[in-house]
Amino acid sequence: MAKRKLNKRQQWRIEKIQKERTERMARKEKAVEAQAEAGELGPEQEGLVIAHYGQQLDIEALEGEDTGQVFRCFVRANIDSLVTGDRVVWRPGKSETGVIVARCERDNLLQRPDNFGALKPVAANIDHIILVIAPEPEPHDNLIDRYLVASESTDIPAVILLNKTDLINDRNREQIETLLARYEALGYQVERTSAAACEGEAAPEVEALVRGKTSVFVGQSGVGKSSIIQTLLPDELLRVGAVSESTGKGVHTTTTAKLFHLPGGGDLIDSPGIREFGLWHMTPQELEYGFREIRPLIGLCKFRNCRHMGDPGCALERAAAEGDISTERLKSFHRILQDMAEQQARGLKLP
Repeated sequence: MAKRKLNKRQQWRIEKIQKERTERMARKEKAVEAQAEAGELGPEQEGLVIAHYGQQLDIEALEGEDTGQVFRCFVRANIDSLVTGDRVVWRPGKSETGVIVARCERDNLLQRPDNFGALKPVAANIDHIILVIAPEPEPHDNLIDRYLVASESTDIPAVILLNKTDLINDRNREQIETLLARYEALGYQVERTSAAACEGEAAPEVEALVRGKTSVFVGQSGVGKSSIIQTLLPDELLRVGAVSESTGKGVHTTTTAKLFHLPGGGDLIDSPGIREFGLWHMTPQELEYGFREIRPLIGLCKFRNCRHMGDPGCALERAAAEGDISTERLKSFHRILQDMAEQQARGLKLP
């Protein structure tokens, strides 16, 4: 459906509202800066970014008498991009406001490319990425491999979580178990659960998975990510998207990146920007690194410019023939490599 065009009055009103919002934010920022110049800001202390709203961020105090309290803060202009999960140094102001004066060193940074191929930081200081799959929609190794490549490229461990185990039957059981066994053989942690069968309560295996860690859930639409998060955060107002009966595809429901503290311990970062990854910004060498079993073979092909597509002396083809690389994973590697080349040539992102 084509987008509805706005008339001049509607365009004027939108521009007016945006201008007013910008002016209000500027006045608030000047007020906080005035407090800083007047020496009215509190001492520097460490905080945690728990939500991001453009030029303003929600910071949770991690020390002092305000520990646990949330402050809406502005960012000093000399600080580079901040994301949910960042640890920062900030100074409290009046009326639960403050100023962020520095960003602490990150353990890691999760990024995704935008529609123009530029990398956009999404979340920081993550302990593991939980890749959710399900019997329906049918899991495909190529899609799973794309997520795992993104995980490996950021050096953030990935866990594969099979949800909706209540939908496993004689028709799909062998296929799913074969798929999971392939990743277990590569050393990936694989867990199984069913959010629907738990009747609104968090499954013990999921609680154990997130306890004491900062987790991010990713996966294609319809696999039940939001339902799992809802069981972990029953008191939060998280909307759960239904799966379309006609297409079997789900819809994204979360709109704001936010860090949640889990009742059983640990943190969870949820945002639509980290649910799906595109790989079109990567080089073939980075893709090679993203496959665990291919990584040790980098540089061992007969020719330096080997395309790994049936070239003579290809180390990957030899490893596959000797059983060191599964046929399915090598096919997936070839498919992603080909898709990357096509998408980069067209300047578009992967679907």
